[in-house]
Amino acid sequence: MYAVIKTGGKQYRVMQGEVLRVELLPAEVDSTVQFDQVLMVGEGESVKVGTPLVAGATVSAKVRAHGRADKVRIVKFRRRKHHRKQMGHRQHYTEVEITGISA
Repeated sequence: MYAVIKTGGKQYRVMQGEVLRVELLPAEVDSTVQFDQVLMVGEGESVKVGTPLVAGATVSAKVRAHGRADKVRIVKFRRRKHHRKQMGHRQHYTEVEITGISA
């Protein structure tokens, strides 16, 4: 069984037991979170597509860790103008393990 959930402005296709990194969630490590914005649920040949959400469907997950991703370097450069600007960015994330899908 799999589901497509929406969190942090992104959509993820998840299955039970899968570990994924999502945008930072306000939850403690080893706590359980519920994703109630389920866009689609599928099992084998049967697929339920929501309009826009599947009614009554939830995905539960356990928070494994919080962290910051690798640094992304931003360089702005104008040739022949003596202009160069460097910046960096590290995005916060939450690592979750999917524990159950209920449709």
